[in-house]
Amino acid sequence: MFEGEKTRIFWIGLVILGLSSTILFTILWYTVVVSGGLSYWDWRYLVPPIVGPVVFILIGLYMMKSGVKK
Repeated sequence: MFEGEKTRIFWIGLVILGLSSTILFTILWYTVVVSGGLSYWDWRYLVPPIVGPVVFILIGLYMMKSGVKK
């Protein structure tokens, strides 16, 4: 999938992917482990912070895909 010469866009996408994955993992880890789980009403407040990193993961993957020269 990522075979070929990697351009600057690829590396920027990789950084975005790594940072957003770390943020998403941190939010989920804190919610489940540190807080001891949340009720249904508490989860609705976590939708925007969870959806944001997911969107940036998709953007990073797209940048990585389009940043490879064949």
